[in-house]
Amino acid sequence: MGDLATLGEIDADAGALFEQAGLFLDLPETHEFPMAERRRWKECLAARTTLIAVDDISGPIGFAAVGRKDGDAYLAQLSVRHRCMRRGIGSALLEAAAEMAEAMGSRTLWLTTYSHLPWNRPFYEQHEFVVMPEIACGPQLLSEHAIEKKWLPVPHERVVMRRTLAAR
Repeated sequence: MGDLATLGEIDADAGALFEQAGLFLDLPETHEFPMAERRRWKECLAARTTLIAVDDISGPIGFAAVGRKDGDAYLAQLSVRHRCMRRGIGSALLEAAAEMAEAMGSRTLWLTTYSHLPWNRPFYEQHEFVVMPEIACGPQLLSEHAIEKKWLPVPHERVVMRRTLAAR
């Protein structure tokens, strides 16, 4: 169940929402961006820091992959199948990812996302994330953000967000 192909299927299905908003990413699987994404997911699977939401009928319907950037926890991916969205699955996965980050000894959880989409930045802000200036980011996170801005659509809308965990 927790294999790379399953994560890819869930993420591709979740991507339908972005396509509905006009954000299309048409890169071959051998391109550096999707290859790096799969590599991060594979690392999270190997480290056992991937959380998978499972429906009794449909099987895997969402996942959160938690990695590390600059020594802090980094949400490498949060995806929920399109038909299962708006049911609290993403929120549950995000909260479980924050708990996992704390268990990993991290005082913060970082992520990158789109700022202009009504279901992205506001969702994370509801879960105590705040947009951070690039000056507050370490070199690995800055590198990740730069790659996203190079290859993803609407690059000027990509933001870095952080949630403080230590005070929780």
